[in-house]
Amino acid sequence: MRKYILEIIVFICGAAVMVLELIGSRVLAPYLGASIFVWTSLIGIILGSLSLGYFWGGKIADKHPNYRIFSSIIFFAGVWIGLVVFFKEILLEIIQRQIVDIRIGSVVAVIILFALPSILLGMVSPFAIRLKIKDIKDSGKTAGNLYAVSTIGSIVGTFLTGFLLISYLGNTKILFLVALTLIFVSFIGYVKSISKLRLIIFLILILSIFSYNPLPHIGSMEIIADVDSQYSRIWVYEKNIPYTETRIRCMTINHAYSIGTDTVIFVDNDDLAAAYYYFYRLDKFFNPDIKKGLVLGGGGGSITKDFLKRFPKGNLDVVEIDPMVTQLAQEYFNLKNDYRFKTIHEDGRTFINQTMNKYDAIYIDVFKSFYSLPYQLTTLEAVQEMHRLLNDNGVVLVNIVSAIQGDKGKFLRAEYLTYKQIFPQVLLFPVKSLNPEIIQNIMLVAIKSDENDYEQKALNPEIGMEIDRYLQHLYKGEIKIDIPILTDDYAPVDNYISEML
Repeated sequence: MRKYILEIIVFICGAAVMVLELIGSRVLAPYLGASIFVWTSLIGIILGSLSLGYFWGGKIADKHPNYRIFSSIIFFAGVWIGLVVFFKEILLEIIQRQIVDIRIGSVVAVIILFALPSILLGMVSPFAIRLKIKDIKDSGKTAGNLYAVSTIGSIVGTFLTGFLLISYLGNTKILFLVALTLIFVSFIGYVKSISKLRLIIFLILILSIFSYNPLPHIGSMEIIADVDSQYSRIWVYEKNIPYTETRIRCMTINHAYSIGTDTVIFVDNDDLAAAYYYFYRLDKFFNPDIKKGLVLGGGGGSITKDFLKRFPKGNLDVVEIDPMVTQLAQEYFNLKNDYRFKTIHEDGRTFINQTMNKYDAIYIDVFKSFYSLPYQLTTLEAVQEMHRLLNDNGVVLVNIVSAIQGDKGKFLRAEYLTYKQIFPQVLLFPVKSLNPEIIQNIMLVAIKSDENDYEQKALNPEIGMEIDRYLQHLYKGEIKIDIPILTDDYAPVDNYISEML
């Protein structure tokens, strides 16, 4: 086995690089999201760091081709990754609060957290090649073999992380595992270099796995669950509404609790806890005969529970891509099984592309996050599919977080104009204020019928005070036609969201 010790080390270090890159997306997601900007930063900076590592590793190896330095490089890579566990949250909270531009923030975060270990791991392959070469005539073969082994390690690390580790361990334990593995590998790389200090650091990291508490109390907020699913980083927590004794329970997906929530309920009662939830009740005004609905973005189940309560004979299909979100909704958000609704764990776009079902109303609640917005559900092609699924008097209700005018309203205007290409009537209902410059929840309502009688219907005293109150939020101001519609080919929603932030 000693004969192949360098191949084993190169394989493990190659795997560690890809584990680090994939888990980096989960570390950054709660604070900076999982957008194309974050992935660009991760891939670009880690590749750049590896390039520096290749350069410096080869240079140092030519001057000092010994196993002691080789072992030290791997050891310090492991130590830094272990330290990342303890300061990543503090660093990312500072970056989130101080750097508004996601692109700059993600670049800074990746450089601080992952550039150094990537440089050190990049040094491993050229250093190993120099140690392995005994005869210049075999140098090409030796280099090729070791780079092939490193690449195979990266492939194994990619599938191992994506298919198993993230689902079963979570990002903190994975970082600990990578750190411990690299430190152990540094020991077998050069047994003589195992000092008492290195052993102490190794033991401290092992003990930290059992003592580290990822569920802190922050002020009045209590973290209940911190889960890494196959799709997202999910937090469930409770806190008091400021200046009140009212307790709420929240779920956030791929963004920090300080940015906002994806689901919120009152701990002590069943009332809807977010104002925009109530605006989905406009469905009955625009289509009084709703028997079957479709929810895209099940989340914690607030829309589902309210629909079943309001339509005792209604049925509902709920599409939620992440089974873990559904599990948490059942465990923490009072989502009970009911024969009148069915949950489908699938991407919303693939579902609407393939289903032959017909619906009276479609409820969309997948555009809440500033940092990981599913663009594939914003496009003209997606809107065409929704139009196809609706019955003649069908209606689509979409929750969008945006302003209406100015640079902060580009996403809203792009989505509005996209729906206008397909639906004869598209209305906007800002939840908080009619001021078009304010970023807020805005309910976009798209009506399949071209009968322009909704203003006349609003005058009917039988509609009720509640619906009348929501209708008062109808935005009647100008909506500029200054943004291209969104298509599968061109949907720069990340750029629009970045400008809004």
